[in-house]
This record gives sequence, structure tokens and C-alpha cells, in this order.
Amino acid sequence: MIHLTTANGAPASKLCFGTMQFGGKADIVASQSMYEDCRIAGINFFDTAYVYTGGQSETMLGRFVQRERDDVLIATKAAYDKPATKANVLQSYEESRARMKVDTIDLMYLHRFDRETPLQDSFEALAELREDGLIRYIGISNFAAWQVMKAAQIARNLGTTVDVLQPMYNLVKRQAEVEIIPACEDQGIGVVPYSPLGGGLLTGKYASDDASGRLIDDARYNARYNVPWMHDAAATLPKLAAKHGTDAATLAVAWVAHNPGVTAPIISARSSEQLAPSLAAMEFSMSDALYDEVTALSQTPAPATDRLEEA
Repeated sequence: MIHLTTANGAPASKLCFGTMQFGGKADIVASQSMYEDCRIAGINFFDTAYVYTGGQSETMLGRFVQRERDDVLIATKAAYDKPATKANVLQSYEESRARMKVDTIDLMYLHRFDRETPLQDSFEALAELREDGLIRYIGISNFAAWQVMKAAQIARNLGTTVDVLQPMYNLVKRQAEVEIIPACEDQGIGVVPYSPLGGGLLTGKYASDDASGRLIDDARYNARYNVPWMHDAAATLPKLAAKHGTDAATLAVAWVAHNPGVTAPIISARSSEQLAPSLAAMEFSMSDALYDEVTALSQTPAPATDRLEEA
């Protein structure tokens, strides 16, 4: 399995902070406060993307890291609002680098699989950037297992590697366990999953009638998590967390991190106050017994062959 490091050789932290809210629901003051909270807690791995908040996420992150650039690992993703051609990936890289005012980007992802563009074309750009020393790691995001394997082979043909996959993964979205994480383990690819809190569902805040947030305001998140058993699991998680003297969010993040195939879950928030329970997972020690207890709250996905008798 890949061992990610910063430019100065320090191992990447066991949690990654996602800056999707920088410049959106988190203004410059809140964003800098969260960045500093992460650094104090020992996080040196930060994730952004070309499309986040119209470029403000990259711009703010770049501003925050200037004094300690080699001490942090920065990941961004190529623009997915245009085809992932070689030219577009290279242009996206240059724009991201200019926004962040950095010489190199540690980890560059394809944000999603582009069915209209040959993957060879996309990877020629990534391989070229790596060969020129402009990126250190190559990543892919939101790829299915067969797409991971295809990317790995294309990368090998180009004399390079796929180093990281960023999938969605949390207690109520466990499809990645079936083929995606095993494929990455087989290929030595790190797994840096997003949404360990299930869009906020696993914090328990949606248990009240007057709850507000993405699961209510965003049709995509509502469709993704509008399943009764998922809400049942989310309602039980805070009780289990209280029994173990912690917060539901801490338990949810620690559960994802405990999977041996996971490199570093991506946590995020709109404020330091909201971030604190997720950040606490950096120090939370989860036993195998507690992991099993949390796992039992959710439905185990069917095996890849759909032979349920073997599950």
C-alpha cells in the first residue's frame, strides 16, 4: 500500500481535511480557524478541487499553506465541468497551481470517470505532470472497481502508477467494501474516502423535526440518504457513542479510519465548533469489539457475485 508523505518526508496524517466549504459556507475567518485547528491536531493532509466554491477553496488553502508549504500535503482535483482531455487536465492543473500560488501540487486527482474521453488521454497528462516533477502522486476519484483496474493498467503502460482513490464511504454507504477497497488493496492504491459522516446524517442532527442541512436542502443528498434503515442507524449511533464517552461524529470517522484498507478519511466542516467532534477521531482509539458493534448498526452490502448465502 502506498505511504503518502509531505515534500519534507513526513508521513501523511491519518485524517485528511477537505476544504470544500472554504469560500462557501465558511468565510475566510472560519476557514483559517479550521486550518489552524487541523494543524494543531496534527493534520498535514488537505484536500480541495478545481470546482470547489468557484476557485475560492483553492485560493484560500494556498494562502494558508504559504509559510509551511513543504510541511503539508495538498491534493486537488481536475475540473470535471469539461472533458478530461489531456489539454484540459493540463490547463486545470495550471489554473489550480496559480490559484494556490504553489510550484507543485502533491496529489492530483481525476475528479470522476469521463466516459466520453479515452482514459489514456487523461493519464498522459498526469504522467507528464509527474515526469516533470509538477505532481508527486496521481489520484482518481469516484471510480468504480473496474475503472480503477483500467486506470492502473493504463498507468503502468505509461510507466507510472495510480497512487490514491477517493471514493464515498461511511457507515451507511458501504458499497466500497465489496470491490473498490479490495481492488485498491490488490493494486497497492491508497484509499482516501470522503463523506465519513454521510452528509451529516451520522452526527444524529437529523433525528429532530426542525433539523436543517444538506440532506434537506440538497436534492442529491436527500436522494442518497433518504432510506429508512439509514436514519435508524443514525438515530442509534449517538446512543452508542454516549455509552463509550464520545460523540457520534467521532465514532463515525473513527469507524471509517479503522478499516485496514483505508489510508485517511476526509473530514470537513463549516466552523471550528462543527469540526471538533470529527477532529477528535485523530486521538480516538477504536477497539475491534467497538468496530463490530458500530458495524452491526448498518446493512452489509451483498458480495460482488450477489451470492447472498456467502455473505
